[in-house]
Amino acid sequence: MNSRQRRGVILLAVSALCAIAAFAGVLAVIRNVNSKVGPEVTAYRLKQNVAPYKELTSAQFEKVEMPKRWRPSTAVRSLDQIRGKIAVTHLEKGSLLQSDMIVDRPRLKAGQQEIAIMIDAETGVAGKIAPGAKVNIYATFKAQNQKEHDQSKLIVENAQVLAVGKLTPIDQQGAGGSGNSADAARRASEAVPITFALDTKDAQRVAYAESFATHVRLALVAPGSDATVAPADRTYTLDGDK
Repeated sequence: MNSRQRRGVILLAVSALCAIAAFAGVLAVIRNVNSKVGPEVTAYRLKQNVAPYKELTSAQFEKVEMPKRWRPSTAVRSLDQIRGKIAVTHLEKGSLLQSDMIVDRPRLKAGQQEIAIMIDAETGVAGKIAPGAKVNIYATFKAQNQKEHDQSKLIVENAQVLAVGKLTPIDQQGAGGSGNSADAARRASEAVPITFALDTKDAQRVAYAESFATHVRLALVAPGSDATVAPADRTYTLDGDK
């Protein structure tokens, strides 16, 4: 073997060693990346904003793959977990769905009963009442004679909403019992059936108000707030502001 052939063999050997070293380097990088990233797993991301207390559906989410080590332990791993659930707070589009963002749809507790009443769409909190929400229920009553005053009363506070129906056209008989022909006139209106979870006494108050009050109105209570209304503020008359 002459000198030229020896140089060729040496170059081939060096090239082979370099190739082996490069291949080993690539394998080391891959092992390092795998050790940091790990296998991919399933999670679910919101495709749209979801308002508080709204019922969740599979159409609101998209399936995504992400490294296992980056998926939070509270991440929802199957859409079966959202059945019968509602959002506990406002959910932002693009957020990863986690179990602490959702709660069970409200159910009756011991001693409670369901009662549904029609709430005028104009006098309720239009579009903002949803299952799980809490509301204060106010009723306005006309004075029965000239010695009395028209009154607005808080009849139930922190009433829990179980369900909200669809907007329905109704014929509503004017209330008040004053004999005024305008009060007795029938008028076309739209109302929403809203179901509450109430104890017996509060259910009676609501039934009475629906039957005899001029209007029944709902005031949405801020999520997480169960503050009570002072007794002096539970009844209002215009004369009281004078």
